[in-house]
Amino acid sequence: MAFQFNEEELKVIGEYSMPGIYGAPDTIVPKYNYPITPKENMLRMLRGEMPLWVPNQTIENNAIQPLVMDDARARNFGGTDWFGIEWVYEPLTKAAMVKPGFRRLSDITEWRNELTFPDLSKIDWQKDYEENFKGRIAEDRLSYFVIVNGLFERTADLTSFEDTFCYLLEEPEELTAFYDKLVDWHIELFKIAKEVYHADMILFHDDMGTQINTFFSPSVYEELFLPQYQKLTKAAHDMDMYICLHSCGCIKTLMPLFIEAGFDAWEGQDSANDKKAIIDEYGKDLAQCTLYIIPEDMSDEDAIADIHKKVDELGTTGRFACRLRDSKVDRQVNLAEELYRYSRIKLAELAEK
Repeated sequence: MAFQFNEEELKVIGEYSMPGIYGAPDTIVPKYNYPITPKENMLRMLRGEMPLWVPNQTIENNAIQPLVMDDARARNFGGTDWFGIEWVYEPLTKAAMVKPGFRRLSDITEWRNELTFPDLSKIDWQKDYEENFKGRIAEDRLSYFVIVNGLFERTADLTSFEDTFCYLLEEPEELTAFYDKLVDWHIELFKIAKEVYHADMILFHDDMGTQINTFFSPSVYEELFLPQYQKLTKAAHDMDMYICLHSCGCIKTLMPLFIEAGFDAWEGQDSANDKKAIIDEYGKDLAQCTLYIIPEDMSDEDAIADIHKKVDELGTTGRFACRLRDSKVDRQVNLAEELYRYSRIKLAELAEK
């Protein structure tokens, strides 16, 4: 007999303090009377076991993006990142971009001479944890550590997109040498995420496509990026962490390689991908996360219907989680509670079959 939903599960029994990520302010979210912890439910999804409900990472995960990381500050608010790249904040998009006309490396072949890798040991990580995170990283929620600027993105930010496309074809040996060092450096950052911030999962950013296709062919990924990401995912797993790849763009053709690389989950762009087709084909081997935004102009009835559709198409696979965000401030229904209630009932029904 499946563990049936009871409305008492949505009784508020406390609250969580949520550190902001991507420049968002800190928030307070409710703690509900769930039948199992949000962490166990998220882990079930990542392990390929059936969760009791669709995890809503917005209120059920600890998101960690320390601002002592120059990359985080520059990407969120503008400024200079870890590798000396200048970023400018764009208020309309609420994000930063590389300063127009700025170029950090004259050429990728000069990275040894022109680039200094940050010394992570010079940062007082423990002090940052004590001052900004201790007591706020709830043990009953899964903690994920956000790292922006992956291998492809870092190359483009250091030089230019146009030149990076050329380097992928003309300088594979130079890129491999650069990525070898960059991956080793990231593995040191993984250790800090685990040992200091007690992360359960790494969310690693590397956008790899446009709205209609990938930036490069699967064969390029297989040659240059696959071996590097296999090292990163192995390192995360050896530290007893999961690793999710955030990668925007229309990138379905790379899914088999993401799986071969060892990623546990993919956080991708809804508007550029057929998420149902992807989860139907690859969900067994690759969980799916998403930023799920309900538009401000969507009525309450349509918003509820959209949530039901998302659960029916993606959530019932047991391999789906989302960061639900409602753009409307005065909505008359609580969409987070509706996501929980509807998915909890649907997954209980499936467990009975």
